Amino acid sequence: MKPGSDPAHAMWGVVLRIQELVRSIGASLDGLVHDGAAHDPLLMARHRSFIGSHLVGGLAALVLLPIAVLAGGSSAVFTVVALSLVGLQVLAAAYVSRSGQLVVGHLLSATSMSVLVFWVTLWTGGLSSFALLWLAVIPVEAALCGERKAIVGSALIGALGLAGAAMVSFGVVASPAAALADSHDLVAAGTCLFAIGYTALVAIRIQHVGKASETRWRQGETRYRLLASASDDIVTCHLANGDVAYASPAAGRLLGVMSSELHGEGLFRRVHVGDRPAYLNALSDTLHEGHADIEFRLRRTEDGNHADGFVWVEASMRKLSAETAVGEERVSVVIRDIAGRKQQEAELIHARAAAEEASVAKTRILANVSHELRTPLNAIIGFSDLLGQEIFGPLPDDRQKEYVRLIHEAGEHLLQVVNDILDMAKIEAGNFDVLAEPIEVAPLLDRCLQLMQRQAETNGLNLRTDVEPNLPELVADQRALRQILLNLLSNSVKFTDAGGEIVCGAKRTGRSIALFVRDDGIGIAPADLPRLGTPFVQADTGYNRRHEGTGLGLSVVKGLVALHGGSLKIDSELGMGTTVTVTLPCRGDSDAPTRLRPALTGDAAPAARLAKRA
Repeated sequence: MKPGSDPAHAMWGVVLRIQELVRSIGASLDGLVHDGAAHDPLLMARHRSFIGSHLVGGLAALVLLPIAVLAGGSSAVFTVVALSLVGLQVLAAAYVSRSGQLVVGHLLSATSMSVLVFWVTLWTGGLSSFALLWLAVIPVEAALCGERKAIVGSALIGALGLAGAAMVSFGVVASPAAALADSHDLVAAGTCLFAIGYTALVAIRIQHVGKASETRWRQGETRYRLLASASDDIVTCHLANGDVAYASPAAGRLLGVMSSELHGEGLFRRVHVGDRPAYLNALSDTLHEGHADIEFRLRRTEDGNHADGFVWVEASMRKLSAETAVGEERVSVVIRDIAGRKQQEAELIHARAAAEEASVAKTRILANVSHELRTPLNAIIGFSDLLGQEIFGPLPDDRQKEYVRLIHEAGEHLLQVVNDILDMAKIEAGNFDVLAEPIEVAPLLDRCLQLMQRQAETNGLNLRTDVEPNLPELVADQRALRQILLNLLSNSVKFTDAGGEIVCGAKRTGRSIALFVRDDGIGIAPADLPRLGTPFVQADTGYNRRHEGTGLGLSVVKGLVALHGGSLKIDSELGMGTTVTVTLPCRGDSDAPTRLRPALTGDAAPAARLAKRA
């Protein structure tokens, strides 16, 4: 090391040590800040500067206090009391550190300073004392708190100090100024040095809080610019009249224009004419209710002047609170591009419409084919019945009788399938006329059991009813209700082995009536229950199934129940039997026939909507 460089290196070492000491002091002060202020960097800086300056000033005064006592002299009393009052600043710092109440801490500091000024003016001439200028520092220091009540309170406390000085000048309080005659200049110099030091601490606090505030502002600005540059959503702030006061830079990516072009009425002029009333209503609702969401179209521009049509956007509007509003801004809006979602919705609607049209076409084809089959089927059934009754003479061979019987049964089965297809087509198309009238439930159930009695006896089954007494009349279409019960009874007869029992009953459930058909047949597997009620779907679909059928009977029941605004429930356990419950609303006790409005749900609704639209 060169001799000439020793002073420079020594000076650099001192600077490094001072910086290290400052950092350690700063870390120590951070530990003294109350936890309630640790979440806000600016508030933490205010607390730290208050605690640090008051600890330094107060501890310095307490260190000088023993020296003043030992020095003695005519000014000893004045100096000891003055240093003691300055030392009270340590108590204010401790209070803020323990409680986190910065406003109260500033008021305590202002009180000790005001008393100190009164003490100095008591010895130095009252209103003519040079110490009165210190009172102006009290509200300035309180401004560092950031609370108006601290400034007002400190100013009032300073005014009390001024009043004390006035009492000294007017002789209300006796002044011991003669005791300082020999050391007046020394006291004046000391108090001026104290004033300079105290003012320097206040200036350092101002610089510290200002730097923290600027750092916080720059960090917030940096984060905002990062979010604004990374986000494709436009953020706008609106005045109470709807004009745009601010628009984020994302306007260039979404609309192809500078954000400044959206200011004022720029954004409104880009809203599609057909969407402008809804846009204005949404802004009005936000001002009155606090929030609103709307979808509308905005004109997109490319290359600065070439219009490229409109783009669908979604706007989420929120009313700004008094704390978050800037100037006269009242509403914040986040505008998001939803063109992709709108395209997917259009494709989905188109695909759904195509599927519904295909379903309607399928239903029409089935209905037309079924209608054309009914005429020859009626002839086949009628003539086979005549042949079976041997009206035109006996058949010579028993095999001919058997064949005629099989032809008749096959024709009736096929006719039933055709009728089910036609009924299903009418229900899906919304053309099934439902004429509602009051119906006695018990007689209807008896008639349905009489119709199924012969088939049940042939299969060795027992039929009975279980009707709750005093049931009200059910307002429904009698023909549709009979078909519901007959289809359910037919399924139970078909899927119940010989010796079994089928119960058809009714009971009241609230303002509805539940019709049920319960059997102890083969039951249904849990995996098959959700599929039942779908046209042409059966639980037993194998090639070796024992029971004939097309799976349309339960579908017709489901559609008729939906037309009455009711519900269908199937409870079954494999090998234990099945209970099908149809719940229908009573719809009052009116005797006048009522035309029910179809209330289709599930599979019947799309086709019905298409049929009505066509």
